Parts: sequence; C-alpha cells; structure tokens
Amino acid sequence: MGTTAGSLLLLLLISFTNANTSPDIITRLERVCEDLKEGDYAFTIDAVDPDGDTLIYSISGPDASSFDIDPNSGNVTIKFPLDREVKGILKIRATVFDGLNSFSRDITVVVRDANDNQPIFQQASYDVDVPENTAIGSTLFTVEATDADTGTASVVKYSIDEIIPLEGLSLFRIETNGDVILNGNLNFTSLSTFYRLKINASDGGGACSGEVVYQSSITFAFITVVDVPDLDPQFIKLPYVAFVEENSPVGMSVLKVTALDQDTGINDNINYSIESSTVNDLFSIQINDGVITVQSWIDRELVGDNVTLTVKATEANLNIHGVLASAIAVVDITIIDINDNKPEFYSCGGPREELSCTPASHFTGEIFEHSLGAVNINMTVKDADKNSKTKLILEGVDKDVFSVAPDFTISDSIVQLIVKQPERLDFEEKQQMVLQVIAIDQELESFRSTATVTVKIMDTNDNSPVFPKDTYRIQVPEHSPVGTIIANITAEDPDTMDEGKITYRLLPDSILNYFDVEPNTGSVYVKNESLIDREVRSLYSATLQARDKDDKPGSTVLEITLTDINDKEPVFNRDSYLVFVKEGEQVELPIEATDADDPDTENSQIVYGIMPSRYSKNFTIDPNSGMLRNNSELDLEAVDPKLEGKIELTITATDKGIPALSSNVTVIINVEDVNDHGPEFNQSSYKFYVKEGQKGAYVGSVYAKDQDQTMIFNRISFSIIDGSFGSFIIRTFPEEWGYRGNIAVDQGIELDYESVHKNFMLEVEASDLEQKKAVVMVEVEVVDVNDERPEFKPSKPVTVKENTTITGAIGRFTGVDKDGNHSLVYELESLQCRCNGTKWTPCDWFILEPSGEIMVNTEQTVDYELCDQALMKAQVVDKFTEKGENSSVTPGEIVINIEDINDNAPEFIRLDTVFVVVAESANKGTSVARVSATDRDSEINQQIKFDVTSVQFQETNNQTTTMGLLFEAIDTQQNDFYVGIIQLKEGLNTKLQGKYLVTVTATDSSGLSTSTVLDIFTVDESYKTELRFAIPYAEVKEKEEELIRTLMSVTKAAVQVVQIKPETAVQSRASDQTIMEAYFIYPNGTALAANAVEKIISTPEHFVVLAPFGLSYIGNIPVTEKEPNIVMYVLLGMVGGFIIVLMVLTTSLVCTRRNYRRKLKAAKAMNSAAMVASENQQSGPVVPGTNKYTIEGANPVLNLNIDTAMVLGLDEESSDVDRVSINSLDYNDDMTVSVKDTRPIMVTEAEGKNLGPSEYIEPLGAALAQRGMKKKPDSNQSAFSNPALSTTDL
Repeated sequence: MGTTAGSLLLLLLISFTNANTSPDIITRLERVCEDLKEGDYAFTIDAVDPDGDTLIYSISGPDASSFDIDPNSGNVTIKFPLDREVKGILKIRATVFDGLNSFSRDITVVVRDANDNQPIFQQASYDVDVPENTAIGSTLFTVEATDADTGTASVVKYSIDEIIPLEGLSLFRIETNGDVILNGNLNFTSLSTFYRLKINASDGGGACSGEVVYQSSITFAFITVVDVPDLDPQFIKLPYVAFVEENSPVGMSVLKVTALDQDTGINDNINYSIESSTVNDLFSIQINDGVITVQSWIDRELVGDNVTLTVKATEANLNIHGVLASAIAVVDITIIDINDNKPEFYSCGGPREELSCTPASHFTGEIFEHSLGAVNINMTVKDADKNSKTKLILEGVDKDVFSVAPDFTISDSIVQLIVKQPERLDFEEKQQMVLQVIAIDQELESFRSTATVTVKIMDTNDNSPVFPKDTYRIQVPEHSPVGTIIANITAEDPDTMDEGKITYRLLPDSILNYFDVEPNTGSVYVKNESLIDREVRSLYSATLQARDKDDKPGSTVLEITLTDINDKEPVFNRDSYLVFVKEGEQVELPIEATDADDPDTENSQIVYGIMPSRYSKNFTIDPNSGMLRNNSELDLEAVDPKLEGKIELTITATDKGIPALSSNVTVIINVEDVNDHGPEFNQSSYKFYVKEGQKGAYVGSVYAKDQDQTMIFNRISFSIIDGSFGSFIIRTFPEEWGYRGNIAVDQGIELDYESVHKNFMLEVEASDLEQKKAVVMVEVEVVDVNDERPEFKPSKPVTVKENTTITGAIGRFTGVDKDGNHSLVYELESLQCRCNGTKWTPCDWFILEPSGEIMVNTEQTVDYELCDQALMKAQVVDKFTEKGENSSVTPGEIVINIEDINDNAPEFIRLDTVFVVVAESANKGTSVARVSATDRDSEINQQIKFDVTSVQFQETNNQTTTMGLLFEAIDTQQNDFYVGIIQLKEGLNTKLQGKYLVTVTATDSSGLSTSTVLDIFTVDESYKTELRFAIPYAEVKEKEEELIRTLMSVTKAAVQVVQIKPETAVQSRASDQTIMEAYFIYPNGTALAANAVEKIISTPEHFVVLAPFGLSYIGNIPVTEKEPNIVMYVLLGMVGGFIIVLMVLTTSLVCTRRNYRRKLKAAKAMNSAAMVASENQQSGPVVPGTNKYTIEGANPVLNLNIDTAMVLGLDEESSDVDRVSINSLDYNDDMTVSVKDTRPIMVTEAEGKNLGPSEYIEPLGAALAQRGMKKKPDSNQSAFSNPALSTTDL
C-alpha cells in the first residue's frame, strides 16, 4: 500500500515539474531623469510568471553599470549619475529567473533632460577698444552663449550683473540677442578709461525629477576707452612765478612751464612759445620742453622789478576739429636786485610835479666872500640799487672851508655845502674854490662816484685891467686876408663885475691902417691885406689899451712881425701801398713823403698820421719816420669776412706850416689766413632718443664751427670714434654758420631695446683738414618699442585640497616681457585633468583670470577620487604690442596637484566566492572567509582596518539567532587592496544547519566606515561520508594525499578529510579494513551527501581509478537521532488532524524507502557479478534477499551500480515509469548542477535529519535525481534539497 501511494505521488510531482513555464518581461521602454542621484529609484522591471514562481531579477549589458537592481523586487536604482548630453539612450538587458527557467529582454532607457547644463559663452572673455566719441546707441560687441539642454532650459537670456567701476552702470546695456549697446557718453579724461562688464547668461529653467532649476554662467567683457584729441592742453603747477637775478648769464634756465595734453591717451607733443612780454627780447622759451631762459642781459634798473610773460602751449597735431589746440599761461618773473650800481650825482630842475634829473659831475655855486650859510649847488645823489646806503665826504684843497650835508643817506637826497670857515672866502685871494664831493656805497666801497663842485666867490670892483704880458711879439703871414686874427689878447680884472665888460683899443691911430682890435674881445686882426707885405715892412709896434666898467685903464705893447706863408703840400712817393702778411705776424711798412717848402722852416717838416677808420686803432705810425706797424696781433677771424682779409688804411702826411697842408695815400694790408682755430661744438654734450627696430632712423644732429675764415681751414668733417658698436653712422652737411653732423642708425642695423646695448655713449669727433679736432659726447638712448613677445616664467606646481571652497587664488602664471611698456593678459588655452591614474580629459574645475591668477571654479567640485591632477595651459598676451606677435611662443603650464582628504568611506569589493565552513573541522584560527575593500582616498586616508561587529545564524527555516563574536578579522594588504581574513575565534556547533551572517566593518584612518554581511554556509555532519578501503590503515595514510587528489578529480569537489581510522572486527567481518571520514564540498557552498558521492564514484570510469586504493564501501555515518521535541509535538497536536495524517504518510514513505534500499543493494550485487568477465565465473539466477553468489567471494551487499531491471525482475515489458521509479531509489536528493556554476546557492539542511539512519532514502529525491540523470547523463552530480518540495509536505 505504501509503495503504491509513493509511486503515485512521485509521478504527480514529476508532471508538475515538466509543466513549469518560463517567466516574461513586459517592460520594453523606460524614461529616467538624468538628475537622479546615486541610490535614487529609477524604474521597476515589470515581469510575470504564469506559475507564480518567485522571480530573481538581474541586468546586464554595456549600460547596465549605471544601475543597480534589487534581485527580489526588480526595482532599478541609480548607481552612477546619468548625463543625457553624453548619452541620451541607454540599452540594458533584463533577465528574470524563476528557479528553473530564465527570460531576457532588451530594455531601452531614455534619459530625460534635466536642466543640468549652464549656458556656455563662446569666448572666455570679450575685449574691445571703443573711441570715447562713439555715438550713443552704437553696438560695441556681441556675446553669444549656448546651452546643451533642451526646451526652455536651452533658451538663453543675457543681463549685465556688474560694471566696474560703478559709474559705468548707466553707460551700457545688453539686448536679448547679446548686443552690448553704448547707453551714454564716454569720456577718456573725466570718466574711467576701462570698464569691466560682468555679463550673465541665464537659461529659462527646467526640471525633471525635482524643483525647477535655473542655470547661469558669467563672462567678463573688458572695454577700453580709446582717447581722441578733443581737449585743449592744460598748464600744470600754476601759477608760474620765477625769480632771476639781474645780470644773469644768457642761456640760464629761469623756469620750466609744463602743459599736458588732457587727452592722456594720445599725449600729443606740446610746443611752447612766448606770445607777449612786458619787456621784449629779455627771455626766450625752448619750443620742446618749455624751459624759459635768459635771452639778453638783464638790468633791473632799466627793466624794473617785474617782467610778465604770456606763454602759449600748442599741440603738435590737429585735433578732431582740424585746428591746433592751445592754452595760455602767465609767467611772473621777479628781477632780483644785486648791488651792481654805484651812487651817482644828478642835477635836477623843472617844476616840482615835472622835476627832471640828469646825471652830472660838475656843479657850481656862488657865495659872497666872508659869508656864512649853505651854498646851493643843485646836487642830488642817487643809488639805483634797492636798499642802498650812501656815505658823502668832501675832498680837495678847500675841503676844510665847507662841510657836506647830509653826510649819510639811504635814499635819494639833495646835497648842499655848508660854510665852516667864512674868513677863507676872500675874492682877492681866490675867486672860486673847487671841491670834490665823493659818494661811497657802504656795502661795497669800491662803488663810488665823485662830483666836482666849483664855488664862486663874488667881490666888489676895486681892480684895473691888467694884461698878462707887458709886451706881445706877434708874427703874421704876409698878405693875410682881411680879418685875419693875428692875436687874441685880453686883460685880466679880478673884479667879477668887470668880467666881459672890458673894452680894447689900438694906439696910435696910425697902426689902424694895417691892424685893428675888436673892442670887446681884444682880438687883433688884419685890416688891409695888401698893405701887410713882409717885403715892404716886416715889423710893426702898437699899444693895446684895456678899460673896465668903471673906465679904469691898462695897456701892453704889441710887436708884429710879418712871416713867409706855407703854400706847398707834402707829396707821397707812391700812389698806394699793398702789403701781404699772415695773421699773427708783425707789419712794418715805411711810408715816405716830401714837401717843397723851405726845408729850414716848419712848412717843410712832415708829420705822418692815420685817418680814423674801422681798423685804424689796430695800427700805429711813427709821426716822424712814417714807419707803419700793427699794435696788436693780427687775427683774420676778427676781420669782417666780407672784406676777405683786406684792411684798408688812409695815411696822412701833414707839414707844420700854418695853415698846415696835407695829402693822403691808401695802404692795403692783406691778412692771410693760417689754421689757428680748431672745430668747436655748439654744445658741451648732446642727448638723443631713437626708437628700436628702425633701420636707418634719424637720431639727431650735432653742430660745430671752425673760426678760420678760409674754407681750406674751416671745413669740418664728423666721425664717430667710439661707443657706436657699429650701430650708427654720421654724415656731414654744411650750414651758413658752420657744419652739421646728422647721426643715424646704420641701414643694416636694428637696435634692440632688450639687448645689452640700450644706451650708447658716442664719442663724435669734428676735425678740419689739418686734423685739428674736437670731441663731444653724444648720449643715444634707445626707446623701447613693444616688439617682444611675452614669455612665461617657470611655474612651480600648486596644490589644492579636494572639495575646497576657497575663493582666493591658488596659484598664478607669471609672464615677463622684455619691453618696458607692456600690459599682460592671460588666456586659458586648455585645462585637462588626469583621471583614473593615466587618462587626461578636459575639465573645468579651475578658472584662469586675465591677471594670471588661478581660481577654483566654485560651480564645480574638485574630487581627488575622480582626478588627482590637473594641467592648465595658458597664453600670455601683451595688449600694448606695437610690432610682431603679441602672445608667447609656447604656452605656460602649471601642474595643479589635487590633495586628497578623507571624504570617502571604504568600499567592499564584490566577490562571487561562496564561503563554506565545515563545522566539524573548524577550530580556533581556521580561516573561513575573506573580504577585500578599497578606499578611494589616498595614502593614510586609504588605510583600512576590518572588524567583525556582529554574528547571526540563519537556520534553514529562515529563523535568525544572534550569536557571539565567533569570528574575527585579520588585516592584510595585497597591492592596492586591503584584505580581511575572517577566521574562527572558537569551534563551531556541528549540529547547526544553515548559514552564519557575519557583519564585517571596514574603517579607514579617520573613522569613516562601511559594513557588509558575509553569508558563511555551514556544512553539518549529515554530509559526512564514510569511505571504506580494503587495505591496511598504514597504507591509506601513506597514500592519503594521492587519494585525496583522486577523489577531488573524480567528484570535482573539495575533499576535507576529518578522520582516518582502522575498522575494528566488531564493525566488519573483513580484516585490514580502513575507514576514511570526509566531506565533499563544491565551491558554490553545496556539499555532496554520501549517496551522491556513492553514485559518482560507482560509475565504471571512476571506479577503475579508485579500485587500486581498495575502495570497498561508500555510505553515511550513523547519526544519533535527536530526541523529539515534546513542546513541538504538543503544538502540532493542537493544529489538528491534518498534521497527524501528514506524519503517518511520512512514516509510510520512510518504510517504503528502506524496503527499496535493501532490494536495490541485492540487485546491484548481482549486476556487478554479471559485469565481471572471467572464464571461471558462473552465471545464474539471483534472488533478492539471498546470499546466492554469482562469483566466488562476491559480496551481495556491495553497493555497486547494478542494473535494477535485472534484479527486480523488470523485463522489457515493464513500463518506463516503473523503471524510473525503481532506479530513483538509488539516489537521494540528486540534481544536475554545473560544477562551474558559482552563483551563491543556499545549501539547505538535508531532508530526513529526524528520520533515522541515512540508509532510509526518500523515494521522491531518488526519482528527481534519476530524472535529471536521464536528461543529462554526462553531468556531474551534486546534492540539492528544495525546501519547497518536501515529502513531509506531501
């Protein structure tokens, strides 16, 4: 009855198994937001199983790495962030498994856009130069930004967030299309010359999984205002006030005026001029630098104390209105007085209001004899200097008679004489007294003036006229014309009242026919020309009488002698004289003349002289000998060049006759030039400027002159004798007054400001034809032209910590430019990050400012675990470049090392290894599992320590119990991974069936930790297999290693030997038997039960391999049954009759298995005997349950693989169902499993643990195993138990 029920139940279960249907996946398309974070729910794979089996979900494919899936629910979560802009459509392959069958389907995942991209400007910055007179409303430039998002999130709007300086807020606006418009007037001078616009590009916002997000980015625009010439120049440092001493040398600098072009961006050259002056031609101004110098001699006493100049500054170039802009300034120059004038005497007269004074040195005064008081002499003393101090004294014979008043003065004063001694005023003794009044400057006594004062003494008329001589002897030429005065004879009368009032008369009257006298003058003259004839009468005598006012007489005698007259003039021996003399030599030229008059008279005596002329003072002539000489050295350069060295003199020869007769002759002296002068430069030194890089550029001119008159001696040539270094040439050009040397850069040379020669000190030599030389120093300064390309200085690597939020510069590029005038701006060329150790990819973690500073991009997060180094390349641009390229030849590079911080917890590395522990052989220190972890941080931050933090045991019925810390972790390191060896701290309970849930925590050096739970399956002693060998114990021990290798090769399982022992006689009738107790464990955690080991080893191909080891029996180790749990049965009894029936059914099935087991062993023994080929073997019928042997010595219970059909009498007419049913009794819990399958399959406890000894095998397990073997006869077998299909349930 039991056998029949079991067979029916087995057939029913097999039918159910054959009917299992594969699951199906409904999901084909899913849409996922790209802004989901790691761990966020994405979607659920919708799958169905018609059988209602529990499904296990998995995903694969190239894009599956972006997701995680819950294998139980099919919920898909985000593993790594998605990016629609990188990949918008993902392909994954979903697979569901119902325990028997699996089904896969490709699912398309469309990544929905989230607003996760900022608008990106097409240019890093916008730089533009704008003239200051640009019209309002003009478009200055256009910005453009694009957004990789879609929809409203890609619509870009522009705005100006900031303008520096703030005054520029109203000057600019931006249109929707990105045009930047000028909104107000620019002014280079009064407003800023530079504006920085912070332009914001914002998108229209968008959302996918959360709130609406708005993205924006900024760029900077740099507007440089370009100056235009629209302003007049302006004088600075006003007012201009200067002081200059009188008599200052010509050319002395007085003051420098400076005017600047208010258009500072243009800075035009300024030309200076003097428009007007209160005193003309006193000062001049240098046109280029505005230095006012003394032009002519200054005399404060003439020009006054102040001179006012009107100075004009004019720009060199036309302004925007087409005119030369100019400005006017007033310069007040105060003339400082110096004591350069002596006191002077003046005679003043005229009305008081129109008083005029003239310089005088002679003064007169009158005073009656013996009078007291002051003598008015109309004298005024003045000193033209300021603050003068004048002392007055008297000198002369009569100085004691008078005193001067005042004797000291500090201003203009009237001077008088005061009588001190009136008794000495005696007209009869002295009619006048002459004194000297001396004015002395007390500060400088060498400055003095003297005036002569004549004091007339008035007297009464008490004297008669008196002639000086008693007799006058007079000679008169014969035939002198009528009226010829032959003598002027006057009488003297000391009385002043008679002065000029004396009258004269000749006596006797007879003399009046020949001579007469002027009655008022006393002049005796010829009265009749014809009567005075020397040959008729040569001597006349007369009395000359004089009478004064009171008619008092006085007389004298005149003796008149007639003389011969001079009527012949001197005659020169030549018509003219010509002489040649070199300058510097002495002239000696004899001049000769003769006179035809009587040689014994003065009429024939000749006196030589030189008529005054331009150069007559340079010569003298001996009046008697006529020898002409020069009285100073002759210098041709002192002669007017127009005369070409010819000096013309007029020599006179005059006789001594009366009247003297004379004649003239011309003397021409040709002064011949000698080279007695060398060249002279007009300046002591010169300084010029020249721009670099201009071949043949004009530098400047030097000027020199040779004072020699002739071209042969004054011709000058210039040369550069030192300091040129072959860079300059000089050419000579004649000028009206001398020679000019033009200095220029050699046509084959380009001066370079950046070279060592940026300043030249030239020695320029001027030489005449006879090599007389002069040398002047010429300084040439090379003016920098911005023509050099900027360069980068080497930059050291910089370090920045990951996740930093600093806003300051972390480093900077440093550029250099050899040009003196430069403006360097830095532009980003590329920024790459080294990710995953070697791969360089573009990134935007850092920003390069135009100043060269490197900033952290605050909109990005620097992550060491993604990239550990960045390389920034930049270009440096010189904005002021005038010539050539304005950027560096090679880009600058800065390595940015990203420093790790401990911001990542350790991560466990997934292992597909299944951990299994054999409870019986596990002791303290046994390694049962291992975990590996890594930390994305570096160095000390990636060091990991493992700890076992909790241990639980999950039984086969899923009941979990918390255990003590049976395990511990031992830390090791392998390459970049840290490994934790999990080992036992104590032995395990060999009775427990299930798995240990061991929580292992990995902690880094900063305390960040991650935990994982290890499933360590325990293999209980029910899986222990007994192997018997028909060889002695010693031989088994000797072959132990070889035997284990053979067993592993046969079973494909790891063999763990628990014990090897000899079998006692009580246990077996055979002698020299050895028992080996072992476990057969697969890598996936499953173990082979004894019957499974028996089945595998008993196959002919495997048995042949093991036969040499004497293998005779494979079986279970008897296990002591546990006593029934009384409480459990009480509870089961309360459930009801169903449980009782179930127990009865189970007992029936167990009994049936025992019966089949016994019969099966007999059949196998018979089959084994039939398979042995031997001539001595005898075959015959075999009856199950008997000890009838087919071969001598055979064992009827040897559990070899014997055909059950033969044993059980199942002939060919028996059905396949019967065969399967019987064959299935050979095995317990067999299932076809691939050895290579490493999926973690839970090993459940073997059925029948409470059903007695292991020889009672369930028919259901044998049937299922036999079914699998028929499908795949070559498959390796492993034990499997499905708790869902227990015979107990059936």
